[in-house]
Amino acid sequence: MSAENEALALRIVGFLREIGLNVAQCELPDGSFLPGVRIRQGGLQVDLAKLRWPGDLLHEAGHLAVVPTALRATMDDALQDMPKVPHGGEIEATAWAWAASRHLGLDSDVLFHDGGYHGHAAGLRMNFELGVYLGASGLASAGMTHLAGHADTPEGAVVYPQMRLWLRV
Repeated sequence: MSAENEALALRIVGFLREIGLNVAQCELPDGSFLPGVRIRQGGLQVDLAKLRWPGDLLHEAGHLAVVPTALRATMDDALQDMPKVPHGGEIEATAWAWAASRHLGLDSDVLFHDGGYHGHAAGLRMNFELGVYLGASGLASAGMTHLAGHADTPEGAVVYPQMRLWLRV
């Protein structure tokens, strides 16, 4: 990992800890779903030597952030085995990660890097840059943000991509 990417990863880790997520730096085995990062017992484990894309930290943190607190501690890498949570899925995790990347002032290709999203990174990058916020309505339904121009959004409220809550209660 380049010194620049390591500094970026450490900045992201600092933000995630600041909002209340458990992030441990440790050595991880080869062959994990995403190189250098995994979800373990409701927190993130990060191996900076193996982490290829710092933006992956935000997406995986998004999975933790968009589920209710009571469920978060039970989460591990096998997300497909978790019970379905309304407004707590893949698209909401992606929207959460976008909001976090905006909050941190990151370039959109840090999150939507060409090595991820099963070949759909460029399309996601374009959608979010154009203000087509896939998953933001789920975050609003979960009480984590408000949507601009919606009748139920109070005047002066924090609107997406700003977040009212970083962690779902």
